[in-house]
Amino acid sequence: MSAKNWRALNKGKHQLSLRLFLLLNAISACFSMVSPIYHTAAITVPVVLVLLLSTAFLIWQLIDKQRLININSVSFLLGVIWAWHVVIKNNAIPATDASFLIIALLSILFIGSISFINNLQAFILHCLPVALTIAWLDQGEHWPRVLYSIALPAIGITIQHIIQRRNDKFTQRLMNKLLEEKETLNDLSMIDPLTGLYNRRGFQNRLENVLAAGSGNHYVLLLDIDHFKAYNDNYGHSMGDQALIRVSAAIRDAVRSRDIVTRYGGEEFMVLLTNIDADVALQTAERIRQRVYDLKILHLFNEQVATNVTISIGLSPLEDDGIDEALRMADQALYRAKGQGRNNILTSDSLQAA
Repeated sequence: MSAKNWRALNKGKHQLSLRLFLLLNAISACFSMVSPIYHTAAITVPVVLVLLLSTAFLIWQLIDKQRLININSVSFLLGVIWAWHVVIKNNAIPATDASFLIIALLSILFIGSISFINNLQAFILHCLPVALTIAWLDQGEHWPRVLYSIALPAIGITIQHIIQRRNDKFTQRLMNKLLEEKETLNDLSMIDPLTGLYNRRGFQNRLENVLAAGSGNHYVLLLDIDHFKAYNDNYGHSMGDQALIRVSAAIRDAVRSRDIVTRYGGEEFMVLLTNIDADVALQTAERIRQRVYDLKILHLFNEQVATNVTISIGLSPLEDDGIDEALRMADQALYRAKGQGRNNILTSDSLQAA
């Protein structure tokens, strides 16, 4: 998974957790207003503040989905207001009753544990003000129950937090591995498995990059091994594959690293010479022809030309008409080179005219 996608996923988790937290606080504030405890005042200033702030933040989050509200700040702020509410209600109860403090603590822990199951820091910031306030109001009389009420969900969320972090790291490593394998497969899909040269898809991809880089003189070479069908028929396809591998290596070694060498067909190759003038392009074509000839791959069924493997080459410029027209002209030149005895190079009519 890319860093951008991972950030988007975390942002989505953040927003969902915050919305749930705000909604639960608003609902809890409403219940506090309509269900007074011990016949004390149902509506307090802190409860009204919790309802107004939760509703306002929730509406803001729904309207402006791109803006992230700091969840830690909001959780701590509402925790402090709830602690204020606990103090007011506790003072309003005629006789101190620990059950009210435990109920208040459990209510806050419930909101925190539901909302922040994957966010230990926000859970602590929300619950800590109320927990400390209750511990102070209780004056240590019921500290085991208070401590147990706090520790149980805190331990659970801590364990969940650790497990979630390990799962996130595992998921991140897995997605990175899958992306690497995807890139490898994309690369392999553009490479001819026998020769290691680009296939037509790979050529098209490289061509787009060359054309996007700007203007320049480019030339297309179409190369064909002479009498290769006879070679395969008499020496066998295994020997034919070995010949293709050696010829493709000779072609690749005869050009520059920026030139694009492609296996265009069975025994046909294409080379795009980039940013080069006509004379150097012709010299490169001759160097390729000679390199292949110098391989001295025995080919007795090529005796009209030589007794070893040779190639014929058609050369054409890549002009504004595009790659298809350049290939058409190079193919015509290659056809004429075949007709004139093979093992030679002919250029397209437009290049000859130039």
